[in-house]
Amino acid sequence: MIGLFDSGVGGLSVLKAIINNGISDDFIYFGDTKNVPYGTKTKDEILSYTKDIMEFFIKKGADCAIMACNTSSALVYEELRNQFSDKIRIYPLIQFAAPCFKDENQTIGVMATAATVKSLAYTKEIQKINPKCNVIEQECQKFVEIVEKRLYEDISSLNYIKEKIEYFKKAGCKKVILGCTHFPYLVPVFKKYTADIEFIDPAELLIKSIKSELVSRSSGKTSFKFYVSKDPENFKQSGSMFFDIEEDVNLAEFLKV
Repeated sequence: MIGLFDSGVGGLSVLKAIINNGISDDFIYFGDTKNVPYGTKTKDEILSYTKDIMEFFIKKGADCAIMACNTSSALVYEELRNQFSDKIRIYPLIQFAAPCFKDENQTIGVMATAATVKSLAYTKEIQKINPKCNVIEQECQKFVEIVEKRLYEDISSLNYIKEKIEYFKKAGCKKVILGCTHFPYLVPVFKKYTADIEFIDPAELLIKSIKSELVSRSSGKTSFKFYVSKDPENFKQSGSMFFDIEEDVNLAEFLKV
């Protein structure tokens, strides 16, 4: 069983990419809707949330977990790996995506949450293997709210998006990493403001890196279970715009009083 988690519906973009790559397995998805967005939380808060999620996945029988959340990958992957590596295989987004830029010689842009940008995780991971690569990170925290609340036609939201795209254009970026799993849903909007930037979904890079591992363990059958920390029905309504959720969405047992 493969577990995936994010602070809300954003991680469904990773699950969708996995399915689109022909990977079948039993999947369990956890959306931490009570604590969305992670991008404004402290490292200690995120570590506390994600430790509970790992314990939940292990109890449910998952033997690997995909951190479908850039913020947690940036801030707490090492701690989770140190505590849980003997119980569950953990795949972080940033650390698996970064090697794909080992030969990049142009300026790379990164749009991400406030916490991810503050950590400079993408810059650090890319420059570990490509020290000469210039990486520019820009906080785009409001994108999470735009996706979660579906504010695609809101004027202030569109102005915010345009402002951020202009930043990367002026910086000369031809490639911009979507450093939050919510952001791929906004690519059609981004493209209204630029035709010259390639938007890169790190989930696709992660899956490319681990596809052979996931395929080798596949049973050929696929099933889904969805859990959240708050408002299951709202998650299903929001999430169904991005992923075909036919199953019931449940409140995770460890959160029930």
